[in-house]
Amino acid sequence: MHARADLVPSDVTDRSAAPGAVTIVAHDIGSVGGMERVLAELILGLRARGHEVTVIARTCALPQDAGVKFHRVRGPSRPALLAYPWFMLAGSLLLWRWRRGVVQATGAIVFNRVDVVAVHYCHQVGPANPSRSSALFRVHAWLVGHLLRIAERMYFRANRSATFVGVSEGVAEEVGEHYPALRERVMSIHNGVDTVGFSPGAREPDARALRAKLDISADRLIAVFVGSEWERKGLAPLIRALASAADWDVVVAGDGDRQRYQELADSLGVGGAIHWLGVTGDVQLVYALADVFVLPSSYETFSLVTFEAAASGLPLLATPVSGVRELIDDGQNGFLIDRDPQTIARRLNQLSEDVSLRTRLGRSARESALGFSWEQMVSKHEQLYARVAAERRV
Repeated sequence: MHARADLVPSDVTDRSAAPGAVTIVAHDIGSVGGMERVLAELILGLRARGHEVTVIARTCALPQDAGVKFHRVRGPSRPALLAYPWFMLAGSLLLWRWRRGVVQATGAIVFNRVDVVAVHYCHQVGPANPSRSSALFRVHAWLVGHLLRIAERMYFRANRSATFVGVSEGVAEEVGEHYPALRERVMSIHNGVDTVGFSPGAREPDARALRAKLDISADRLIAVFVGSEWERKGLAPLIRALASAADWDVVVAGDGDRQRYQELADSLGVGGAIHWLGVTGDVQLVYALADVFVLPSSYETFSLVTFEAAASGLPLLATPVSGVRELIDDGQNGFLIDRDPQTIARRLNQLSEDVSLRTRLGRSARESALGFSWEQMVSKHEQLYARVAAERRV
């Protein structure tokens, strides 16, 4: 499903629309987490173009001079079974009081009617993924998933006159499939990527220092895995692949059941090749350390980290999920893989044996990422808001 021509003009660089007021509602906005980073860049981009921006969120980690009117939704962030309904109630009250101009909600997170619903994940696709494997966490994840699906159905139907914006063509297709009555209101605006902050050769001295800190010898190649929800994103297949890819170490940035995966690596005899960074806001340094980016995920909506890795000039090994399949040209800027450890190992070995291949794929990945800039993303949103505001005036 492609963006409809009547929803967004084809010339995304058109800056003729007069700046207006925009209200963004989201759980969190900041530098950690793909959705949080995207929202931060959207807000900063709108402010740079003169828009008045009001933010209603639990947290908003933006520069102090950003000029954003921030109204904090005070309440718990965990567990989700409590935090989600609490935010819906408290956030709805704040939005009722402070909404200005065009209102965009990040999914079904308030009760209010809005103008734009940004869809980063269609909850009808599947259940929530537990971050840990215990029975308690799985029960909690099932309950949260059930709650999210019910809330999404009710909210989308109540806001049937809104515009629904998928962060990739895949997400837009999912919304149209599960909500046929909304198909004429669905479009896609790809997330952007910082092609300046993420660039080849950046942070080399810092990367050497991090390699030394992690005690990775200079002759070892490094594959990076970035993200949480490790079961869905495929950390286990990557660890299993190391048993047949002797030249590689893996650096993991993100949060999950570290003990479980370390035990898996130890059982395969590759425990010393796994290095844990935890959650980090300095993901540029992670990519600077790497020779390849690997993401054997079973489901993604856009996968910002894959685009950041591409912008950093890394060869890409990823499954053909939403967003990724719109970026990777198989064999040209990376390889599309599945979750079979032997498939991953074969590609890793191919890259370890051919330095020129790594260089060529990384260079092409960088060129591909340049087509997904923050500027384009902000321009498309700005034009959408201008159209919505004009319709409201009529």
